[in-house]
This record gives sequence, C-alpha cells and structure tokens, in this order.
Amino acid sequence: MTKIAFGAESPKHLRERLAAYAQDGEVRLTTRYLPKRVDEMAGGSLFWIHTHTIIGRSPILGFIENGAGRHWIRLQPRLIAVRSTPKRAHQGWRYLEEVNTPPDLDSVETDGRDEMSPKMLGELMKMGLV
Repeated sequence: MTKIAFGAESPKHLRERLAAYAQDGEVRLTTRYLPKRVDEMAGGSLFWIHTHTIIGRSPILGFIENGAGRHWIRLQPRLIAVRSTPKRAHQGWRYLEEVNTPPDLDSVETDGRDEMSPKMLGELMKMGLV
C-alpha cells in the first residue's frame, strides 16, 4: 500500500514521528474502511510518499477494528529507506503491486534526501535531477 506522509517535513521527520507514536512496539493508523485485499496486506509494507516520491516503507503487522466503526493499520514503528521512486500524490491509501515496489537501501546507503530541505528536494525533482 502507499500513503502520503501528511505533515512530515522530511523523511527524517517521518522517522521521528513513527518512533514518537509507537506504543507496545507498533504504530496504529486509523482508516475508515478495511482494505478489500486485507489478507494480502498482512506481512507486506506501507510505502510512504513524501514530495511526490516513495521514500520508505513501514512493515504492516496487521489490521484490527478499533471499536469506533473504523480500523487500525498496525505498523512497525520504523521507516526502512527505499530507492527513491516518483509517485503522484493521492488521498487515503492505494495498493502498490509487488513488481512496482522500490528496493530497500541497505543500512549505510542513502540517497541524501534526509539532508535536503523539502523545498530544495521538490525543485530538484521538478527538474528531473533526483
């Protein structure tokens, strides 16, 4: 699945938010509807979009009803860096087919996005330089 990292100023900020909202080893995102492909999603990942680019993923632990007529997407509270891939913005979440998932970057590899300001990153992307 893909989701916009709404309110995140940078990948670093998203990483910090995930860690800050972690409770009992997970982060819970509220959604109105349970995905139709829920059985396929458990064990997969939620890919985060920031400035029209997939920048990382958080492993999905599962889905549960929260008792208020909505559902929680249960995530591991970490952001795994992936090879930056352009992706249009959208509302809510969308499915991402496995053939279209960007590969993970290893623990020492980086593409420098954490160090760039969002404005600079956006301008470089418009020019096709990142």
